[in-house]
Amino acid sequence: LLSGRKVMKHLNLRTALTFSAMTSRSTSALCGHDLSQSFEYTPPAWAKESFSKLPEHGRLQLANLPTPLYKLSSKPNHDAGSSILKRLEAMDISLYVKRDDMSGGAETGGNKIRKLEFLLADALARNFNAVVTIGGEQSNHCRATASAARMVGLEPHLVLRTKRADKIQQDPDEIGFTGNILFDRMVGSTIYTCTPGEYGRMGSQEMVSRLCQHLSESQAGCKPYPIPVGGSNGIGSWGYINGVEEMLEQWQSIASGPSLDHVVFACGSGGTAAGIGLGVALAHQDAKAPAIHAIGVCDNPDYFYGHISEIAEEMGFHLEGKDAGSTEDFVRNALLVHEGKGLGYAASTPEELDFITKFAVETGIVLDPVYSGKALYQFVEKILETDEGEEFRGKNVLFWHTGGALGLYEQAKTLSFLSSAKRLDIYGKDLENGVDISNSG
Repeated sequence: LLSGRKVMKHLNLRTALTFSAMTSRSTSALCGHDLSQSFEYTPPAWAKESFSKLPEHGRLQLANLPTPLYKLSSKPNHDAGSSILKRLEAMDISLYVKRDDMSGGAETGGNKIRKLEFLLADALARNFNAVVTIGGEQSNHCRATASAARMVGLEPHLVLRTKRADKIQQDPDEIGFTGNILFDRMVGSTIYTCTPGEYGRMGSQEMVSRLCQHLSESQAGCKPYPIPVGGSNGIGSWGYINGVEEMLEQWQSIASGPSLDHVVFACGSGGTAAGIGLGVALAHQDAKAPAIHAIGVCDNPDYFYGHISEIAEEMGFHLEGKDAGSTEDFVRNALLVHEGKGLGYAASTPEELDFITKFAVETGIVLDPVYSGKALYQFVEKILETDEGEEFRGKNVLFWHTGGALGLYEQAKTLSFLSSAKRLDIYGKDLENGVDISNSG
């Protein structure tokens, strides 16, 4: 604990959280355990009463939890005209960040590992020996699933949606080594490709189901466990019920005792939104709940309200004693889904990429172009600039960073404001564009 406080002090993270939450029930971390060992999961009391289908096979402990939560503040060297943080401070908005990008190493970091702790526990308990999942070409979920599967002894099979599917069919090495794909290949995943059109016509769930059947019939002894896009189903979403309990314990430990007014995060496959939206609402049944803002990076808000409701019902969510009407009525009251996909899923505008770079320079925090970067850009540059932005004035806002920085590799050549390199001239040779230090010291 002392070393943790020293590190936080050294990093000058103002109003850094105490580490008392690390020893609590929901955030305690183990050392020296077998990663394939499953542990009993006891949901928080507010969840027990509202869900009939609890995780019967417990959870694994794969993630580095609790992830850090701290406040961001502008620094004297930040330009008042362009500083993102100074703009927020001008509205008296205090911005906190929950760093789920730090939930694992490069292999498993991000929000997916929370879901995978429950999904892979279920797979192991039911004696599956492989996993099949699906996502985009630079899928963070597929990368985390493949690595986590190897950690617990399961064989990973990944379906990647890509416009390059036909080209890769002609030359398999065309798939390359960029970003998440490098990690997919390093852990020996069997990778299959499909085009966006094929993905849309057949549907991700049907595609995963058919591949599982094919593997079972064509490979003796292969028993594949299907995992949906993003790990977002009634089992995986318990990862963020647990995450909400962790976050609330951390927030309560902040010495200054600020109110938690708003929670903002990216929404792609719906499982994170289901866990956070339902969890925060249920944890505040007897008190005012923070407003939950899910920034949709694909599809539209109505789709997400419906899909999150389906996940809730898969979890056995029931409304006895509540006045919310249907499950979807409750979901719509629990969170607000904002349109934030811009040019479309995994398509970035120059403005979004500029924002990501500026934020990194100001804070040292790298956002990704598909999820967290798009979400925070939408919040700061769009939502706060409308009449709706006034509701955030003078409030405390928690941004839940869901990871995904490996996706930046594909965008490297289009990023602006990147720093450059200078050649040191140590012999005084008047090198062009050199920095002459021959007479220094």
